[in-house]
Amino acid sequence: MLVAVDTLFLSGRYQDTGTGVYLSKLLPACLMSAEASGSGMEFIGFASPGEHWNRNGLGSPRLSVRRSRMLAHPNAWLLGGMAANTSLARPDVVFLPTAHWSIPNPLIPSVITVLDAMPFRLPAEIIGGCRRLRGMTRINARLARRILTISAWSKRDLVDIFNFDPGRVTVTYIGYDRNLYNTDSPAAEAAGRLLSRFGIRKPFILHHGMVQLRKNLVRLIHAWERISEAPGALEAQLVLAGPPGLGYAQIRQAAESSRLKERIIFTGSLEAADLASLVKSATLSVIPSLYEGFCLPLVESMACGVPTIASRAACIPEVSGGILEYFNPASEEEMAESMRRAIEDSGLRERLRRNGLARAGEFSWENCARQTLEVLAEAAAG
Repeated sequence: MLVAVDTLFLSGRYQDTGTGVYLSKLLPACLMSAEASGSGMEFIGFASPGEHWNRNGLGSPRLSVRRSRMLAHPNAWLLGGMAANTSLARPDVVFLPTAHWSIPNPLIPSVITVLDAMPFRLPAEIIGGCRRLRGMTRINARLARRILTISAWSKRDLVDIFNFDPGRVTVTYIGYDRNLYNTDSPAAEAAGRLLSRFGIRKPFILHHGMVQLRKNLVRLIHAWERISEAPGALEAQLVLAGPPGLGYAQIRQAAESSRLKERIIFTGSLEAADLASLVKSATLSVIPSLYEGFCLPLVESMACGVPTIASRAACIPEVSGGILEYFNPASEEEMAESMRRAIEDSGLRERLRRNGLARAGEFSWENCARQTLEVLAEAAAG
């Protein structure tokens, strides 16, 4: 059985996007799973001439690469280039790691991943590009034989929005990088240099992930101010780690307007190992998002044994197993109170640490790959 994979998101300009990370972790795990099971499943991907994917695990003999100049022109790839190239490969099934980019050949069975229903559930001013995202997702969701998504919450949204047969949609929880996010202590000297570089002092409250409006970071700043200005409050910094996204200027303005602005730190993008070290050094991780399809930073924090509190929005209680402390993301008061309790109560922090570690251990790319291969085989078989 031959699976053609739309590998546009392994190319340099897209590899650090959510879809790029998803595909770069899932595809090697699929290759390993296919090899371990002894199945006859093989894969073909597509790359521009001269391009070499800088990813571990993609050197398997089960993966062949076909060169196409059309990949240098994303709009051409979107509007038929991918469909034409996959047709020439004569696969049994096509796998698209995102629903909002390339249009598949309707004559070949396809499986697509719709990571979340965010374009349909949040206003355009929060996430941007909604019209194209909604349009492409609708087209590809109708064409696909099977659909993958990464939480039961997202599945319910997709079934509701598109009126799908629930049997067409399969939940495949994603994994995380266990080599980075674990309970191993970071190297003391390197961790010290990292904190010193940004002027970070312990204790500090952390949010990591793209700094954008849907992460609800303006309210997080205001909630942190509430507890920081209370009499006898612990003098903790607020660290926002991650690259700028939609609404970054608005979030920076909220920080600059704070009376405690010198204690709010933006790190920008960090190398993967530095980010993991920063997470492990945090006193408390806060996830205040308005909507998530899975929320990888949530799982990464829990996997490091960092006490974590979170919004009760969308899939967050589902993914975290309902074992954390939750707050209404629209209420700065609730958010502040949850942070205050977690900072002041060592027993609560220990419970959050233990619960988080146990839940994070349930997620792996190996499980995700095995389920993905099952769906691909079912789609190919009709």
